This record gives sequence, structure tokens and C-alpha cells, in this order.
Amino acid sequence: MALALNVFQTIPYVAPTVAVGIYTAPVGYTGVVLLAQAANAGTVTRTVSFSHKRDSVTTEIVKDLPIEASDTANLLPGKLVLETNDILMLSASNGSDVKFLGSVLETLN
Repeated sequence: MALALNVFQTIPYVAPTVAVGIYTAPVGYTGVVLLAQAANAGTVTRTVSFSHKRDSVTTEIVKDLPIEASDTANLLPGKLVLETNDILMLSASNGSDVKFLGSVLETLN
């Protein structure tokens, strides 16, 4: 069976307090991150960290970015290209208040 040329992925995630991988670019595809935003559904300011990991190198895109209560932050003002096995990492200062929403276009290599 042939692989699809383009696949859109939506990534909803409640940010944990320890950085975890929320998306890994699959083999045979290049991922293009179109949207990465976080909303603070809590009643006090929370922080969020969002990074890119390739092999053993982690590069912070935002680190401990404060988001006021009932507000949203755009974590990626442009596009980000992910090669096979690149990982998006996410964490927050609270394990239930910060909600992430991402959109990735996977395109066949």
C-alpha cells in the first residue's frame, strides 16, 4: 500500500510538569509545524516550555514563558521543519492548567 503524500496531524496535549515528547516526525516524512499554542485554563499565571529535540540535542523554542490566567500564547511565530525522528517536547509549571494545541503537516520525503 502506498503512503499518503500529505497527512495533517492535530496534537492536543495537557502539558505535564516534566518535559515529554508530544510528537515525533515519522520515518519517510518531513513534518512542518504549522501551529503551536498553549492556553492557561487556570486561575493564576503558569509557565510553559516548548523545545525541539534531535538526537541528544535539545533546543528551547520558549523556556518558562509566563501565560496569564485565561490567556493563550503562540509558542511558534513561524514554521518549524522536523526531520525524521525529531521530537517536540513540552512541559509546564502545573500539570493540569496548560493545554497545548499543535498542527503538523507531514509530507512524504
